[in-house]
Amino acid sequence: MSQGLAARRCAVLALQFVLRSRTALDAALSQTPDYAGLHPRDRAFARLVAATTLRRRGQIDAVVSTFVQRPLPESALEARLILETAVAQLVFLDTKPHAAVSGAVDLANRSRESARFAGLINAVLRKAASQGKAIAEQTALRRNLPDWLLASWQSSYGPDAVDAIAAAWTSAPPLDLTLRDPDARSEWSEKLGAEILPTGTLRKQEIGDITSLTGFEDGHWWAQDAGAALPAQLLSPRAGEAVLDLCAAPGGKTLQLASAGAKVTALDASPKRMRRVQQNLERTGLTAELITDDGQSWGEAESFDAILLDAPCSATGTLRRRPDAAWIKAAEDVRSLMPIQAALFDNAVRLLKPGGGLVVCTCSLQAEEGELWLSRGLERNSNVAVDPIAPDELPELEPALLDDGSVRLTPAMWAGRGSIDGFFIARLRKAAVA
Repeated sequence: MSQGLAARRCAVLALQFVLRSRTALDAALSQTPDYAGLHPRDRAFARLVAATTLRRRGQIDAVVSTFVQRPLPESALEARLILETAVAQLVFLDTKPHAAVSGAVDLANRSRESARFAGLINAVLRKAASQGKAIAEQTALRRNLPDWLLASWQSSYGPDAVDAIAAAWTSAPPLDLTLRDPDARSEWSEKLGAEILPTGTLRKQEIGDITSLTGFEDGHWWAQDAGAALPAQLLSPRAGEAVLDLCAAPGGKTLQLASAGAKVTALDASPKRMRRVQQNLERTGLTAELITDDGQSWGEAESFDAILLDAPCSATGTLRRRPDAAWIKAAEDVRSLMPIQAALFDNAVRLLKPGGGLVVCTCSLQAEEGELWLSRGLERNSNVAVDPIAPDELPELEPALLDDGSVRLTPAMWAGRGSIDGFFIARLRKAAVA
């Protein structure tokens, strides 16, 4: 099997794993046979095909349904994904028609499950090669969203904002980097060919293999979306302060807090994810105390000067980077996480010293995991109040400020720069002892 065909096969197999097992795309790819043995260029192609298929499922469905009288049965998932990934290549990745069509037919014929659909796949793709782009362009981008997300976002943001968010989702994200030494931004911007964003993050438009970039091995920077970098910045830790990073993995915020000179305790419930935090600390030469435990109940009261809580959530703000999240999550997942988020909020307040600062955040666009989470947390904890974030703390992101001083980032913001992950962020202050 050629490398190109093997890459296409890996994309199809990984997507089957994503949709059947509700597994993240990168995890699915890592468990896909033969993926690790592909040439780096072909691994990148396999991921691009799979991610594009997830981002553009609505438009792809519009193309396929134009030429297929009856949808393929649910049992024919492999055949359907062979067809969808080939349409993604033809319509959105500018793959040569012969390569996309022949590759798809060859894949179908190699599988007993899909072989009976090979003729249909061939016929549909030949028509899609000439007409697919026009059909996709006439299809509203919001159709790429699953129904549960579309309904939720329409209610929270309105149709115009949903269209802007949907447009941002269709593009692959840039590479954002946080520096260990923020004072060296100009130097590293030049070395890496990166733009300095208004909030201080460095941005490269192409991701590629980050481990090969200058400064990676020496730990001068780490990959972190510009939106994800804001919570630690807004906490403004001071050197020597005892700071808790609650739900710390994979560690980007821990690194930010440690690089500011704080005495950092990083806690997460997952041993596997905490190993990533340790690896990131070792690479960057930064230090923190690592604890694997349940953040809902851990710790002694009033132990920390400042706390950062990035609570587990549906991650619907990160669809640019994790397009699988739209298809492996559902409304019930949001509801199931709410008790955990509430318990983490309450424990963070308990662990915070009087007069201390607390930043709570989620990488979600769901109101239940943001605005409503905050209001309910404040109702339960009368000893904390919002410490409003000022406009000058969010340069060129001022529209993200809400009336109460919290922050609602959406991927529609910074559209001309490559967008930003969706986040809800609030800064709180605990009442001082009278």
